[in-house]
Amino acid sequence: MKFVEEVVVEEFLPTVRSMLAEELRDRDLTQREVADALGISQSAVSKYAHGEVATNDRVAADSRVRETVERVAEGLAAGDVSRVAALVELEVLIRRLEAGDLLAELHETAMPELADAEYDFAVHDPDSGLRDRERTLSSLRRGLRTLTSASGFAGLIPNVGSNLVECVPDAVDIDDVAAVPGRIFDVKGRATVPSDPEFGVSEHVAGVLLSARDAGVDARAAVNVRYDPDLVAALVDAGHPAVEFQPREGDETDAGAPDDPVRAALEEADDGEGVGDGDGDVGPDGTVAVYQTGGVGIEPVLYVIGPDAPTVARVVRDLL
Repeated sequence: MKFVEEVVVEEFLPTVRSMLAEELRDRDLTQREVADALGISQSAVSKYAHGEVATNDRVAADSRVRETVERVAEGLAAGDVSRVAALVELEVLIRRLEAGDLLAELHETAMPELADAEYDFAVHDPDSGLRDRERTLSSLRRGLRTLTSASGFAGLIPNVGSNLVECVPDAVDIDDVAAVPGRIFDVKGRATVPSDPEFGVSEHVAGVLLSARDAGVDARAAVNVRYDPDLVAALVDAGHPAVEFQPREGDETDAGAPDDPVRAALEEADDGEGVGDGDGDVGPDGTVAVYQTGGVGIEPVLYVIGPDAPTVARVVRDLL
């Protein structure tokens, strides 16, 4: 008797680890860095590199395996994908290949009597919430790298700090929005990210994003920068709608409230039917900006909202 898990351990995992090790070495990671990224020993990396580990040609040749390995390796090398996110991607691939697919076929080869049996190995949900959250974090890290590597971004950070946020597809509250704990600050002319992104650590920027979504804008990411009328004009010139809202005293957004100022402004904007109402009144790549010019105890600020963190980060970078 042979379990499908044994096929995974004996044939799939050695092959995928070998492929990942090769992809990471091709991206100039050292043997130690490859070992750390994959959570294996340096001696294991050496064995993979010298072809001392048996691999499965069918697994290595499968286009879905190759595509996943390349995407995961690129993310690990760049620091956009955590080991948890990489594990989730590979787990999802395994469950899909188990469900009457490649791994099921390899299992049948090992146990021919399974060929005529009815079975279902789809024990994990490929569209799990964990996968959504890890992909959101990976996207947010890519956006952060774009912002922090952009010359001059530190000069756009307001006194209260900036934050770049991205939410999962079905977000309903700030716990579904990932952001930088403590915000991004200008430290001696350099944009500084104090720690890795987490969910539920942003209130104001996450609130603006959720308000925009409540208003019908198809967006999953937002970033705040200092307000400047020239920046607003540059956004408009580039085709990004810019909508002003009036914050309540001492309260920037209060997302979800009946009189939410961001949602109200977006719903009333443009043609009177609201930005994001499907008539093409969002900018390139589905972007829109909202801003307020300050109030009692409130610093003026500009928000760029769009489909994902890398997109809004590129919009801000292009303002520099």
